[in-house]
Amino acid sequence: MAYGARMPSQRTSTPSWDRPARSAPEPPRVDALQLGKSLRHARKAAGLTLDAVHAAIGLAPSQLSGVETGKREARFSQLQQLASLYGVTLERLTGTEPPSRRAELELRLERAMQSSTWQQKQLPRMRISPRTPDDVLETMLALVDELDRAAEERVATPEEARRANTQLRAEMRARDNHFPEIEAEAAAMLARVGYQSGPLSQHLIAAITERLGFTVHHVGDLPHSTRSVTDLKRKRIYLSRSSRIDHDPRSVLLQALGHHVLGHAVPADYGGFLRQRIETNYFAAALLMPERAAVDFLAAAKAERQLAIEDLRDAFAVSYETAAHRLTNLATVHLGIPLHFQKVHESGIIYKAYENDGVTFPADHTGAIEGQPVCKRWTSREVFDVADKVNAFEQYTETPAGTFWCTAMTERSATGEFSLSIGVPFSQAKWFRGRATKERSVSRCPDPSCCRTPPSELAAAWAGQAWPSARAHSHLLAALPPGAFPGVDETEVYSFLASRP
Repeated sequence: MAYGARMPSQRTSTPSWDRPARSAPEPPRVDALQLGKSLRHARKAAGLTLDAVHAAIGLAPSQLSGVETGKREARFSQLQQLASLYGVTLERLTGTEPPSRRAELELRLERAMQSSTWQQKQLPRMRISPRTPDDVLETMLALVDELDRAAEERVATPEEARRANTQLRAEMRARDNHFPEIEAEAAAMLARVGYQSGPLSQHLIAAITERLGFTVHHVGDLPHSTRSVTDLKRKRIYLSRSSRIDHDPRSVLLQALGHHVLGHAVPADYGGFLRQRIETNYFAAALLMPERAAVDFLAAAKAERQLAIEDLRDAFAVSYETAAHRLTNLATVHLGIPLHFQKVHESGIIYKAYENDGVTFPADHTGAIEGQPVCKRWTSREVFDVADKVNAFEQYTETPAGTFWCTAMTERSATGEFSLSIGVPFSQAKWFRGRATKERSVSRCPDPSCCRTPPSELAAAWAGQAWPSARAHSHLLAALPPGAFPGVDETEVYSFLASRP
């Protein structure tokens, strides 16, 4: 039917949208942008202009334009009149499918420009007109998809983090956990400040800091999400002056300097963040326990068949954990000894691990070791039950992968007690003090009958009669904190720096 023939029968002295609404059920709320695209498509298909619609049913052009752009809402009675005028059903107007490919492109781009990502990036809005070519819209949407993909990469899930960590550990195994380029940087820096031998003195640490152009400031209000904050504008490094700290302040300072020396940029993803952390930890250890001095010390101990982590710890005045880590850097490349390292929480969960000696660590489907429970028969678990907390505990453990000799000690931290252990294949135990231990254990893991399945007598007595309330680890289900530096509150850091005199 022609527009001119329809118009007289629809005009009344009182516009229809001002009449009392009939007692018809309101439709479910629809997306304003989706509805607007459908209305404009139907109007164009009917060959009507905004003025023609106004002439037909009295709806002002500015009102209809606002509805079509999603900026205004239309009443149910208005939608009924527009559907009738356009010759379409109300269901089609309020449907969830875009009316055309062009409408779909416009709709997607409009939604993208309203997204939080667009707002956070402070991107300019693009005006979409009927003359905007389709290929321009498609190009813009491709850029939007790439922006979303990059954002997703920076919000790592626990599984993505485990995959990144697994990949890094494989690289470390392939190079025997030795980074000659970082060793060279550390050696050059030590030479510049006149290091000779023994532990790295506080005087030399201050000389390194000064030579790199930084000053150190100990504060009582360091942002809670940080261990240090580096002000690159004023070349200052802020450290906590609190005595309650789980990390050696020297290591924290040297790690902060390591980012500068190693030329780190803002990490692009979680894998990059992990890699930088490994490199700065390595750099700090290479300064605190210089390669040449540490290798000479270890080689002499090996010749005497008296290798011991506690001796390395005492010789360079570092923590047991730092000494154990450093041994993994040097033992294979310089001494020909393959080995493995573990840091295990008192709950039995592996926090850190490394191996190049064939030991079989528990792992999930991604190959990740961290977060997995270690066998109760292993030295890293048995050591928690040892009464002597001063001396190292040694044990031989038979496993499906072979027999390993391990030495371990425990250390306390704010998050509980941890065991720190170094292990080697049976053939390499001859180089270590403590090889004469009488402690023996047998592990059949990953066979569940080893230590995960309750003994038959206990199962018979209690199966179905116990209902423990598990400690919920909700953080395992959540994404890791977003941002270039996960877990760091950037507003807090910037406010902290702005408050410094």
